[in-house]
Amino acid sequence: MSLVYKRELIRQLIHASGILFIFLGNYLPVPYLILLSLVAMVSGELIFQIDKKYYIPFFSKILRSCRRDEKEKGFIYFFSGLTLTLAFFGFNMAIANAAIIILVLGDATSTLVGKKIGKNKLPHHLQKSWQGSFSFFMVSFIGAATQVPLAPAFIGALAGAITEAYSPLDDNIAIPVVSGTAITLIIYLFF
Repeated sequence: MSLVYKRELIRQLIHASGILFIFLGNYLPVPYLILLSLVAMVSGELIFQIDKKYYIPFFSKILRSCRRDEKEKGFIYFFSGLTLTLAFFGFNMAIANAAIIILVLGDATSTLVGKKIGKNKLPHHLQKSWQGSFSFFMVSFIGAATQVPLAPAFIGALAGAITEAYSPLDDNIAIPVVSGTAITLIIYLFF
């Protein structure tokens, strides 16, 4: 396993730890989850900034092993995506959970699969592959189906995969918001 792939694996495992919010959603009300997400975002950004000048035991080793570059803002986008998902869809935690699963598992899987076996690049985005996009869809569909019925899970996973494939900016905000909106529309229009 190459050093670059190993770093990406660590990064995506950290990304996938966002699943913790689903677990915590069983015990905490939505406003506390939103507050926790905001605290994590601010704390993470502070640690990133401090780490640029000083070594922080435990944190610096993790950050330096998975950071793509010094201007990294993925952490902020990730927690912004979680916060918005909880704010927009917290009225129905099954929808919020499905959107979070699509973000944390789908996005992490597509990156790892795409980097490892992604041979067929998407014509509009040469950094992404059909293999990564397909794995995003499959993992997202299976994960979302643990929270919502199959049809909304399918549409939410498809919306997330398309968003991930076409998003020119960091997709950690767009994926859960688009997926959650698609799931909400299907559930409230057809179920």
